[in-house]
Amino acid sequence: MPKHPRRRSRRKLAALALSVLCLAGFLYWSNTALQVTRFSPAFTDLPAGFDGCRIVVLSDLHGAGFGRHHQDLFDKVAAEQPEYIFFLGDLEDKYRGPEDGYAAEIARGLSAIAPTYYVTGNHEWAIGEVPKLKEILAANGVTVLSNQFVTLERNGDTIVLAGIDDPNGYADQKTPEELAAEVYAAHGDPFWILLAHRNNRFASQYSLLGADLVCSGHAHGGIIRLPFTDGLVSHDLDLFPSYTAGLYAENGSVLFVTRGLGNSGPSFRVFNRPEVAVVTLRRAAD
Repeated sequence: MPKHPRRRSRRKLAALALSVLCLAGFLYWSNTALQVTRFSPAFTDLPAGFDGCRIVVLSDLHGAGFGRHHQDLFDKVAAEQPEYIFFLGDLEDKYRGPEDGYAAEIARGLSAIAPTYYVTGNHEWAIGEVPKLKEILAANGVTVLSNQFVTLERNGDTIVLAGIDDPNGYADQKTPEELAAEVYAAHGDPFWILLAHRNNRFASQYSLLGADLVCSGHAHGGIIRLPFTDGLVSHDLDLFPSYTAGLYAENGSVLFVTRGLGNSGPSFRVFNRPEVAVVTLRRAAD
């Protein structure tokens, strides 16, 4: 008969409890510890004045907070010394609803660091009151691009930055194709960047518009990232989705997808920490 059966049971329970605590700690860290990642796409037609331009790309905050009054997020972004900040939608989450003062606080913090440009995601439209949200962001220093474009200047050169509202927006809104036609009509054949929330429209639609670089979010990095995969599951519950994180190319256009910052509803990240992405534009040799 084994000796001290109660002692062995206690050891097993202690080991189980420790394992659970370690797992809980790992999941908490995976979903709250900000990670800075850096990318340097190169383009032969990038104007020389924009060689080395640093852009912080953020998306899919979903109402999350990082530090008191989001100071951890602002500190991470500021430390990268960006010249521009792009925020690609899903600032808030439809399952939690908007929190009073949240959008204004995020807008003030980011726009104090660098000029910040924003496009809507699907969750803003699911929540509703998008015009009010856009007014709040604009009043707090953020430039909202609603199927519009602007020019950016650096070292004597210019590029075009365009942004589209999410397809969940108004049924009669300007199409991406119409916006692209306006860009070409106004600027000939410029180097231009498109901000568009949905990564999964790149291959079939956004890559065909002629933009040199498309910046998207939406995918959350495939939620669970495993070795040698591009994420485990999409928002539509498709296994092993593509275009979920990093750089891709189709039809002469480059896509950058950020893994984003927050989680929608009860979901959580595994091996996929919240991302502050830094994209440095480079001019490639002809």
